[in-house]
Amino acid sequence: MRRPRPASWLAVASMTLLTSAGMGALAPAQAEAPTTLAATTSSSRNLDVSSIGRYVALGDSYAAGPLVPVQTGQPAGCLRSNQNYPSVLAKSAAQKDFVDVTCSGAKTDDFSAPQPVNPGPNPPQYDALTGSEGLVTLTIGGNDIGFGDIIQKCVSVSSTNLLGAACKDFYSRGGSDELTGRIDGTASKISDALDEIKERSPQARVAVVGYPSILPDTGPGCYPIVPFSAGDTAYLRDVEKKLNAMLAEQAKDAKVDFVDTYTPTIGHDACQVPGRKWVEGLVPTSPAAPVHPNASGERAMAAALGEVVGVPVASPAGS
Repeated sequence: MRRPRPASWLAVASMTLLTSAGMGALAPAQAEAPTTLAATTSSSRNLDVSSIGRYVALGDSYAAGPLVPVQTGQPAGCLRSNQNYPSVLAKSAAQKDFVDVTCSGAKTDDFSAPQPVNPGPNPPQYDALTGSEGLVTLTIGGNDIGFGDIIQKCVSVSSTNLLGAACKDFYSRGGSDELTGRIDGTASKISDALDEIKERSPQARVAVVGYPSILPDTGPGCYPIVPFSAGDTAYLRDVEKKLNAMLAEQAKDAKVDFVDTYTPTIGHDACQVPGRKWVEGLVPTSPAAPVHPNASGERAMAAALGEVVGVPVASPAGS
């Protein structure tokens, strides 16, 4: 029996932030051209919001909305919000048959096996699929590549070389980039998950919802507020884009929808001021888990999803 596994962000929340010593020596990086990932959809059809049928939301903490008020649902260890993007979409569609089994810390393995959160466990997420679904959404893959451990490692090493990229150096110390390898290795897990969802819910429209912009899309970042050097900011930005690109490719191969939440959230990353910030930093300024979307971020993700599936969702304030 597996021990309860804490959500991936909990290690981040408990870290001591690094000091700003040596900040003055940090040279601004050259601004990069913004890169975007276009949404790919399996069809141009919209959902008839009056006849979606059953809507089931699967996924990890970016779908669950940990610490975003109001936390609701069972088990409580999943830290699920009634303002997460699936709930916002369901409310916008006046959807009554809505089942949210998203859970903080979830990996693809937790779709098919109980997830040992505390209190918990969360039943296998696939168990929510009965075959009557008209819509299934999922955000998954970040924990498969070790999201929480990556953030923790980069916070601990990046300040040791503010003019370089100590985190990038750590993950490429074997001669190739370890995180690229993890993303490549997760692709088959996403493919298998989509095959299983399509088999269990053959009539459903399926949408893979990507990850929003966590770091600024250009420039050196905002050390020490988000304590990554300019080089590591660029590296981690690229890692997230690779993860989203992999998810988009797997969705395309499975002939399901991919929802790009990165592009519409550019300029609302963790380096922005409160009110404009839709993803919180290591010390949140709005109720949310560290390095996760706040309520505005979840609404922005819902709006991006709504554009793909044809459900109008009001954008968050400050967009």
